[in-house]
Amino acid sequence: MALSDLLYPDNPKRKQELIHLHQELLDCMSTNFHATNELVGVLNEHLGCTITPIEMRESSTVKENCETIIQVMSEIQHQVQKIDSDMKDKLEPVLYQKLYDIKEPELEKIAIAQRVFSIIFGEATSTAAMVAIKLLGSDHLNLTVSKLIGVLAQIGASVLGGVSITIIGLGLEMILHAILGAVERSQLLTAVRSYEKHLAEFKAASEKYQRAIHEVTSLVRQQIQ
Repeated sequence: MALSDLLYPDNPKRKQELIHLHQELLDCMSTNFHATNELVGVLNEHLGCTITPIEMRESSTVKENCETIIQVMSEIQHQVQKIDSDMKDKLEPVLYQKLYDIKEPELEKIAIAQRVFSIIFGEATSTAAMVAIKLLGSDHLNLTVSKLIGVLAQIGASVLGGVSITIIGLGLEMILHAILGAVERSQLLTAVRSYEKHLAEFKAASEKYQRAIHEVTSLVRQQIQ
């Protein structure tokens, strides 16, 4: 009798459940890699950052890919904090406060940011200033990045975090054998259910993250046109 039959004796349809679950995770993760690289491109082109784009590696484990995207998200957060620090250092307190005043016109905020970037870079475009204001003022983006980092860390630490991406095409039996070293067979179904919960959280956080990035990148495209 196959190992999966032992684990799922009452529901043969569940034999493919783990594969589908894992593939859903990888598809979602791949979309996040793409969205993150879009934001990295904007930061590098318009704000003088030198963040290295990332690539989802099929030869690596789920955990290793989670760590890759967490690292670049943390670097994005660091760059946004640096922009905020530059603004605070080079602006009078009243002007700095205007950057975060929701009642202040966005064009005025952009003009203030452009003034600072002109000091830092010698010259600055309105697009660079607009990107900075969007990033600084976007609690939505900041919160979604933090949320997604937390969920990715949970996924990386889960029982399937140690499974290599390339094992997907080899079938359910190979995936089960790959993770049986991490938990007892009696614990596996519980672990899979926990993984489903992480995936649901991951998908929800990913959608918010991707929308937040789209808001920034679409504004940049409109500005350039």
